[in-house]
Amino acid sequence: MTQTILLLLAFIAANSPWFSSRLFYVIRLKSISKNLAWCLFELSILYLIVGSISFYAEYATLGQVSPQGWEFYTVTFSLFLVFAFPGFIYKILWKK
Repeated sequence: MTQTILLLLAFIAANSPWFSSRLFYVIRLKSISKNLAWCLFELSILYLIVGSISFYAEYATLGQVSPQGWEFYTVTFSLFLVFAFPGFIYKILWKK
């Protein structure tokens, strides 16, 4: 159950930068729309937030955290980018 909730949280967090013209839904930017660089910056911060929540969830359920190497973080960031693909299509590639 915890894994499903974390995957849903990661999917929602990965797509959220693409659906608002504000930074983190709070900070209004000077330009009318948010460009790709701001979206990628917000995506990387949200990856760190979801990773922190996952770290805490692992500690709370197992009582310990397994040590991970750089490969683990590379794969999870790549998965986070794959989760962000529907929002990217909506914001960047889908012409209205």
